[in-house]
Amino acid sequence: MGDRSTHTASELIDTAEVVVIIPARGGSKGIPRKNLLRLCGHPLLAWSIWAARNARHVTRVIVSTDDDEIAEVSRQYGADVLMRPVEISGGKASSESALLHALEQLQQQGCNPELIVFLQATSPIRHARDVDGAVERLLNEQADSCFSACSEHFTGRWRYDVGDGVVPVNFQPGARPMRQDYPIEYLENGSIYVMRPDILRRQRSRMGGKVAVYPMNAVQSLQLDEPEDVPLIEACMSALSMREPQSCAVSRLRKMKLLVFDFDGVFTDNRVYVSSTGEESVCCSRSDSLGLDYLKKAGLEMLVLSTETSSVVAQRCRKLRLECLPGQGNKLDALQSVLIERGLQWDQIAYMGNDLNDLDCLRRVGLAIAPNDAHPEVLRTADLLTEQAGGHGAIRQVADWYLGDKREWR
Repeated sequence: MGDRSTHTASELIDTAEVVVIIPARGGSKGIPRKNLLRLCGHPLLAWSIWAARNARHVTRVIVSTDDDEIAEVSRQYGADVLMRPVEISGGKASSESALLHALEQLQQQGCNPELIVFLQATSPIRHARDVDGAVERLLNEQADSCFSACSEHFTGRWRYDVGDGVVPVNFQPGARPMRQDYPIEYLENGSIYVMRPDILRRQRSRMGGKVAVYPMNAVQSLQLDEPEDVPLIEACMSALSMREPQSCAVSRLRKMKLLVFDFDGVFTDNRVYVSSTGEESVCCSRSDSLGLDYLKKAGLEMLVLSTETSSVVAQRCRKLRLECLPGQGNKLDALQSVLIERGLQWDQIAYMGNDLNDLDCLRRVGLAIAPNDAHPEVLRTADLLTEQAGGHGAIRQVADWYLGDKREWR
């Protein structure tokens, strides 16, 4: 408690050791292997790891698990792992037992955080700014614990009593209050808990002492517990354009073995110029050409895959010294053949496309990229979106992402 009297909230926010702990058991009754369920293209657990990793105030992200596969996936997505003993891994084991075990392990490693943040993986509609906001709310209010919640004014609550049927809990039917006259209530949504370690140790509870609340909206408060929750939550995430943080996607881009491009709408602005004699021409960016040259020098394999049969595509690729497969009616089948021929796996391929005929490939490969003027369905599918439009430097931005600080190519 001493920190609260000797340091300002802003000083603690800047200097505090803040550790996020995400409990993730292998067992699950409602949905088998729930923490590894694919949601918008990534494991459910990944969304909580990303929210924690990208929060400004978080210094370390830990997944507590009893499952080897969950441990491996957690590491792949950037979290540290603490293996949990069997006795606190069953369906009746409390989250507090996992938090206390993790806190004990941290102490043995010489890590004594000022704050613990407990994130539940079943609440994926959460942003890094929410994690930061909950931490700041606790510190600014000089609280000991903080929980996230959905606020509401008045909702009639009823309880079933044996013999009496259904009876009201928080109002009398003859004196139903107006919504605006009823005090705001907070419904704990299970997404974020922040606590001081001494509260967790002394009270063996995620909440205690002076309690603060961090408000979140109703959509963010959705939790994934039953199979019927999956399409609803995935639809909400898609509508909110939730995707992998750019920094994480760029890191994955740099590990790819093959980069595949669509042509129209990627190399071009998706327009075609037709002369009076029927000859076609397109507009391309010299900046993109330079970016492709940098990628070649860096040793990245590239390929153009197009449904077009126009000689313009072949001629442009020939000038750029890029392998080209034009006239591909089924791009996914063509790409499958390329994989077999080159001995690659799907997760080793990045694909950049802009329209509906690219969707099958974008959904299958390891990394989906799109220019910012792509079809709306493609924009929702892409892991990485360029700031530039197709034909106006979008490929150059991909090159800059891939090269990072390799200035020798510039």
